[in-house]
Amino acid sequence: MSVIYLLIPLSLIFAGGFLWAFIWAVRSGQYDDTCTPSMRVVLDEAPVKKSKTNSTSTTETTDK
Repeated sequence: MSVIYLLIPLSLIFAGGFLWAFIWAVRSGQYDDTCTPSMRVVLDEAPVKKSKTNSTSTTETTDK
């Protein structure tokens, strides 16, 4: 019976921790868009290709 006096406060602390983690996740935007990531696999769109840019550095000199 004395173990119950330890388990009840411990379970309340764990429940409070999980509640805090859930509220933090909702406020930080973890559950904003739950449909789009799963639909990307199904959609048959070509991936967007990035245009190639001149990758030479502007600090290089061409003087010889």
